[in-house]
Amino acid sequence: MLSLKPAPVTTDLLRRIPVFAQIPEAKLEWMVAQGKAVRVPPGGLLRAEGDPANCVFVLLEGICRMTQRSGNQDILLVQHDRPTLIGEVPLLMGVPYFWASGRAVTTCHILELDADTFWQFMGLCPTVAKSVLQTMIVRMQEIQVLAQHRERLISLGTLAAGLAHELNNPASAAQRAARELRRVFPLMQTQTLKLTHKCLTDEQREFLIRLQQDAIVQAQNPPTLDSMTQSDCEDQLTDWMDDHNIQNSWQFASTFVNAGLDSDWLDQILTCLNNICLQDVFTWLEATLTVVGLLNTLGHSTERIHQLVGAVQDYSTLDPDDLQPVDIHKGLESTLTILGHKLKRGVAIVRDYAEDLPKVMSHGSELEQVWMNVIDNAIAATLERFNLNTSSTPMSVTPALHTNPVMIPTGWQNRARHFSITSQPTIWIRTRCEADWVLIEIADNGIGIPPEVQPHIYEPFFTTKGVGKGTGLGLNTSYKIVKRHEGDIRVTSQPGDTCFQIRFPSQC
Repeated sequence: MLSLKPAPVTTDLLRRIPVFAQIPEAKLEWMVAQGKAVRVPPGGLLRAEGDPANCVFVLLEGICRMTQRSGNQDILLVQHDRPTLIGEVPLLMGVPYFWASGRAVTTCHILELDADTFWQFMGLCPTVAKSVLQTMIVRMQEIQVLAQHRERLISLGTLAAGLAHELNNPASAAQRAARELRRVFPLMQTQTLKLTHKCLTDEQREFLIRLQQDAIVQAQNPPTLDSMTQSDCEDQLTDWMDDHNIQNSWQFASTFVNAGLDSDWLDQILTCLNNICLQDVFTWLEATLTVVGLLNTLGHSTERIHQLVGAVQDYSTLDPDDLQPVDIHKGLESTLTILGHKLKRGVAIVRDYAEDLPKVMSHGSELEQVWMNVIDNAIAATLERFNLNTSSTPMSVTPALHTNPVMIPTGWQNRARHFSITSQPTIWIRTRCEADWVLIEIADNGIGIPPEVQPHIYEPFFTTKGVGKGTGLGLNTSYKIVKRHEGDIRVTSQPGDTCFQIRFPSQC
């Protein structure tokens, strides 16, 4: 802490603070004698976020700001511009570290009291203890409101980041498809006009119409080929077209194979047209199939964008006063969609959804906040354990929505064994109906939660993440939401197997 030459602290200065206004002179003199007078220059730190919470500060003169780190930014919590007590909340709550940094705006005259002196003074002066506790309650409420606003902003940032990442691929694909369509579509029209001016019989024209329709139908459901089979089929078609003097045969072969066409299909063209305008026909077919493929790409891309926007709309449904029936599976899938950019770092998702799971009555989109907080923590835990902090090959284990009931119990009971042998970061999501409860279990094979930490995970501002990486309100918010819905949330954890069990009342 940067400090100037300290000025003497008088009891008159202390009495300017409401908490100490009615304290007997002797006790104030005792506190002055036990404390340490310091002057902090503008820009100097009282204490930094994350430092041990082993003292309190009596601000006698000057202006001081309390900030909290969020990513690369310092968020202003409060500015003290009049004499007051600072830093008492962590001590009273038993938090081992300061959750905010105190920095002088102007030169600050401060009396620093160590923790033992503070507690002794609280014991000697019941009036002070009562006043300090009342002040703490007000500050806690103010800080919690600010922190909850910040938590919402972080959630919004998570949504925005996820949406940006997920929209990028389908938007880029749609853009490429549109650009290629502008190139290919005129070519298809030109080739169509050229063919209409060829000396073809009515039967041959009818054949070409059927040929185009057949090719389009096959292109809608092309076979799935491995790379070696794909290459062999392309070589076969290239040889066929080279034998019949077709130019750009390699380009046509790739398009035809992707559409599911083979040499037998080409033979029927030769049979009907007898080498008449084969080059024009093949160019026309290739352009047609390319247009169909690009339209399919546009369709898939816009459908994906529609799904992403729908997922965000689920989160933007803000009507906390009215209870509405909520589809648990839909909410979970919306959350996974939003967090897709994080899952692509290498996290597998195993879904074990119960068929015909009853809906749960919920206030707006609050349940999605629960899934977001729990699953986001699970992703972080698995990535930390497997050291996957950068993008890697996406992995996903996604059974059908409604798994075979015979297979469900076996798979879930063997979850721990699977976690112990897999080398892949994995999150299991299971839903069930238990008597009058809907059960949602979210498990991961991440680093786990230490036993000494587990009793504190729902406490406000408690976090094991580094400075600027967590607010300590995610699970606290989830706990409050679950309890507000008359539900229950529990956790069991050991390294490699952490499971959150969340229950809501329902008539199953």
